[in-house]
Amino acid sequence: MSEPLRVFLLDDHDIVRRGVRALLESDGDVEVVGESSTIAGAAHAIPALRPDVAVLDARLPDGSGIDLCAQLRTTAPSVRALILTSYDDEEAIVSAIRAGAAGYVLKEVEGDSLLSAVRTIASGQSLIDPTMARRVITWLEETNHGPAELSGLTDQQLRILELLAEGLTNREIGLRLYLAEKTVKNHVTRILARLGVQRRTQAALLASRLLPR
Repeated sequence: MSEPLRVFLLDDHDIVRRGVRALLESDGDVEVVGESSTIAGAAHAIPALRPDVAVLDARLPDGSGIDLCAQLRTTAPSVRALILTSYDDEEAIVSAIRAGAAGYVLKEVEGDSLLSAVRTIASGQSLIDPTMARRVITWLEETNHGPAELSGLTDQQLRILELLAEGLTNREIGLRLYLAEKTVKNHVTRILARLGVQRRTQAALLASRLLPR
């Protein structure tokens, strides 16, 4: 049997942590290896425990889970962060993506969907609800906070971006498009630069405008 996915929980409500722990561990393939009710506690524990996924509340009394997400990029870069929150405002979602979050899920999500989200994040893919993604794209455009238009990309780069948005790795994209992995990597670097973003997750969010609505 493969090792269970290791998850850390951050939420200031004990009852929420208990519920999420019970849900995630219900199928036996996920183990909650630690939890905290404070940003300070999580910032100390996560680098030491090195979970596969950190499920972070966005807003706590002593700080922001989104800010912690950005901090973990330095202190625990291998940890994938999933923001689990009650707040669905566009600015918070954009902040989470810019902080390096691999996913953003609302607490009203169905239990099975949350478990699936953790598995998806742990596999290296990104997860943002399509409806939320479209709202963010619209907000970025209306407030002039968005990066350059995707129309500046070549046809090949657009195809790569679409596959990137599906969560494929450079190697998988190369196999799909019959390209060398190094060639795909070079294209991805140019795509990120053209869009004015630094992470694949951010590019995947922008790619939502290419997908059927």
